[in-house]
Amino acid sequence: MLVEDDDSEKPLDLFLKIGLDERTARNTIAYNKVTANLTTVIHEAALTNGCNRSVGNLLYTVATKFPANALVHRPTLLRYIVSSKIKTPAQLEAACSFFSSIGLENFELKEFEESCGVDIDVPLEDIERTVNEIFEENKNVILGQRYRTNVGDLFGHVRKRHPWADPKIVKQLIDVKLYGLLGERTAADDEKTSRKKKEKPTKSESMSVDAHPPPTSEEQLNPFFIFPQPEENFKVHTEIFFSDRPVLRVCNTREILEKHLKATGGRVFTRFPPEPNGYLHIGHAKAMFVSFGLAKERDGCCYLRYDDTNPEAEKKEYIDHIEEIVQWMGWEPFKITYTSDYFQDLYDLALELIRRGHAYVDHQTPEEIKEYREKKMNSPWRDRPIAESLELFDQMRRGMIEEGKATLRMKQDMQSDNYNMYDLIAYRVKFTPHPHSGDKWCIYPSYDYSHCIVDSLENITHSLCTLEFETRRASYYWLIDALGLYKPHVWEYSRLNVTNTVMSKRKLNLLVREKCVDGWDDPRLMTLAGLQRRGVTSTSINAFIRGIGITRSDCSMIRLDRLEYHIREELNKTAPRMMVVLHPLKVVITNLEVGSIMDLDAKKWPDAQIEDSSAFYKVPFSNVVYIEQTDFRMKDSKDYYGLAPGKSVLLRYAFPIKCTEVILSDDKETAVEVWAEFDPSKKTKPKGVLHWVAEPSPGVDPLKVEVRLFDKLFLSENPAELDNWLADLNPASKVVVPKAYAVSSLRTAAVGDRFQFERLGYFVVDKDSISDRLVFNRTVTLRDSYSKGGK
Repeated sequence: MLVEDDDSEKPLDLFLKIGLDERTARNTIAYNKVTANLTTVIHEAALTNGCNRSVGNLLYTVATKFPANALVHRPTLLRYIVSSKIKTPAQLEAACSFFSSIGLENFELKEFEESCGVDIDVPLEDIERTVNEIFEENKNVILGQRYRTNVGDLFGHVRKRHPWADPKIVKQLIDVKLYGLLGERTAADDEKTSRKKKEKPTKSESMSVDAHPPPTSEEQLNPFFIFPQPEENFKVHTEIFFSDRPVLRVCNTREILEKHLKATGGRVFTRFPPEPNGYLHIGHAKAMFVSFGLAKERDGCCYLRYDDTNPEAEKKEYIDHIEEIVQWMGWEPFKITYTSDYFQDLYDLALELIRRGHAYVDHQTPEEIKEYREKKMNSPWRDRPIAESLELFDQMRRGMIEEGKATLRMKQDMQSDNYNMYDLIAYRVKFTPHPHSGDKWCIYPSYDYSHCIVDSLENITHSLCTLEFETRRASYYWLIDALGLYKPHVWEYSRLNVTNTVMSKRKLNLLVREKCVDGWDDPRLMTLAGLQRRGVTSTSINAFIRGIGITRSDCSMIRLDRLEYHIREELNKTAPRMMVVLHPLKVVITNLEVGSIMDLDAKKWPDAQIEDSSAFYKVPFSNVVYIEQTDFRMKDSKDYYGLAPGKSVLLRYAFPIKCTEVILSDDKETAVEVWAEFDPSKKTKPKGVLHWVAEPSPGVDPLKVEVRLFDKLFLSENPAELDNWLADLNPASKVVVPKAYAVSSLRTAAVGDRFQFERLGYFVVDKDSISDRLVFNRTVTLRDSYSKGGK
C-alpha cells in the first residue's frame, strides 16, 4: 500500500511527468496496488524528474506486467530501459518472459540481451523488403477490403519476421504501401458495413441435431485443469502489504522447492482437513471432491487430516463418522493424520518464532484483545523481551499459568487493513485431556497457527479451501515465511450453498439438540449421513459437484432440484421397479372367482427383455386388489386418467378394469370400496394406467410397510438469512404412512436397498426396519423440474 507523507510528491503529478496522459494517470491512482508499483518503479529508475512518453509507457508496463517472482531483477531491466537499450514493447515483452522463466536465479547478461534484442538494429531496407513481400502475399485481400484491412494483422506478419524492428518505422512503411496500392480514401471506404440479419431457420432446421457441436473446453472436461503443477511453485503466491515495512511477495526459493520436490517425487499432495466436532455435510463433499479429486486426477496423494486442536469439542464418534463417510464418498486417503501428531513440532516452531522476534506472550483478556483490535492498538506486552516470552511460554507448557491468564500471540501488523493480521493467537492454555494425545499437553495451538505449518510439514502442494478463508491467506503466508518453511500453493473456491437448508455447524447442532430433526442422520438434513440414509448415492453427489464446477464465484445459491436431477439420473438406471400403494382403496373384481390367483410378470426395468427372467418379478392378481385413493373419483373429467364410475383403466402388467359400483361411507361422498369387472381379453384400451397391489390369497392382506415421505426441511430458499429461521421449518417435511401395501417381492429387501415405486418416486430401506416391519424412506420424487431448465 502506498503511504504518502506531506513532503512526498503526489502520484498524479509524478505520473504526468513521465508522459502518461491525464486520463490514464487518473485511472491509475484509482488502484492502490498499481499506484504503489508504478511509484516504486519510477523511483527505482531515478526518473522522478520526468522522461519522454515512450520511456514512461515502458515504465507503466513494467509496473503492471513485470513477473512478481523475479522482482530482484527489476532494477536491471529499468537500467536497460533508461539507457534505451530496451526501447520497444516487443523487447520489453521478451524481457518479462525471460525474467519470469528464471525467477530469483542469477543469469548471464549476454543471454538476457540476446533474448530481448538488445543492440540489434534491423536495417531499413530489410523492413521495406518484408513489408513488400507481405503486401504481395495479401494483395487480393487488401484490394477487396481496401481501407477496412486489418493493419494490425499486417503489423503482426512483419513482427514475426523481424521482432526487434522499430514499430514506428514498420507503421510508416505499411501506411505508405497502403496509400500506394489503394490511392486516396473514398466515401465508400468510410461507410459503415451493414450487418445482415440472421435468417430464421425453418422448423425442420431448428429441430435438427448439430453433427458438429462446439468443442468442450479443457476446464469442462477436467475441472482440475486450473491448478498449477508442483514444479511451478516458485512463483509469487500473494503479496502482503504492511503498514511499517515493504511489501512481502511470498514465494519459494529454488532451494526450498527442490527439497520439497525431492521429498514428494514431484507428485501432487493435498489434504482434506475436517474438524472432528460434528457430522460432515454436502459442503464437505465438495471439499473432498476438490482435494481428493485433484490428487486422483494427477496420480498424487491426499491426506485425511483431523484438525483436532480443540480438545473440548472433539469426540471419537465424529472421528469414526468422518472416516466412514470419506470411504462412502469413494475416496481413499493416502494417510490418516492428526494435527495433534505434530504438537511437538508445532511447539518447537513456536519457540523459534519467539526467538526470531515474531511472537510474544500476552496477558490480555478476550474482551481486551477484541477492544484493542477494534482500535488497532498494540498489546502492552507486545514488545516484552524475547527471553521473558520464552520463559513465560515454558511456564504455560508446564501448567504453571491458569487458563485465560496468558496466550502466545503472533507479532504481525496491528495497523494492517486485514483484520486477520491483528496479532492472532497461536497458543492458549487448556487443562483438558485430548482425545488423541491424552494429557501430555495443557497448551494447544490455534487453527491459524497450526494448519499452515502442518500443510508445510506434510509437503502439501495445493492447500485448497473455501473463499471465507481468503482473508486468512496473508496470515498463512506470513507465518510460514517468518519460519522459513516451504510454502504450499493456496487456492480458495466458492463454498457450496444449497436452497431450503442450513449448513452451519451451529445451526445443525441446534436442530439436533432441540429435536427439530431425528439426529444427525435425519434424511431431511444435508449432512452426508442424512443423505446416505435417504438413499442418495455418493456417485450422484460427486456428479452434482462436478457439474457445478470449481469456481471462485461466491454469490450463488444452488437449487435443490439440481441435486435431485443427478440423484434421479443414477437411480433411474440402478433402482429396480416395484409397486407399492400408499393409501389403499379396495377394488373387488366381481367377474373373477374368489380364490383364483394368477401369477403375472412385472418388469423390474422399463427395457426388460422377455428372455431375461431376472428382469421380471411375480405379482399375484386376485379378485381383491388395492389402488391409490387418489386414483379414484366419483366425477370423471377429460383431463383425469384415473378410475371413475363407468370408466375403464389399465392395471399395470395386468388387465383393464371397469368400475361398475361404488360403496360409500356414511358421509355419502367417500368411497370405501369399488366393484369392477376385468377384461381378460385385453381388448379394452383405456388411457389411464394405475399401479396396484393384490391380496396374495383370500382374506390375507398384502405386505404392510411403513413409508416415510420426506420433503424440503425449510419453506424458504435461504432460511439462514432469516432472523427467526427456526420458524421457517416446513411442517410437512416428514409425513409417515404407517400401513402402505407392497408387492410380496419386497419382503426380502435389506437395509440400503433402493427401488423405484412406480408412479411414486425412489425409495430406500431404512435402518429402522425389523424383520416383520419394513420401513422405506423416499429419496426423491419422479418429478424433475431441473432438466426442463437445462443441466
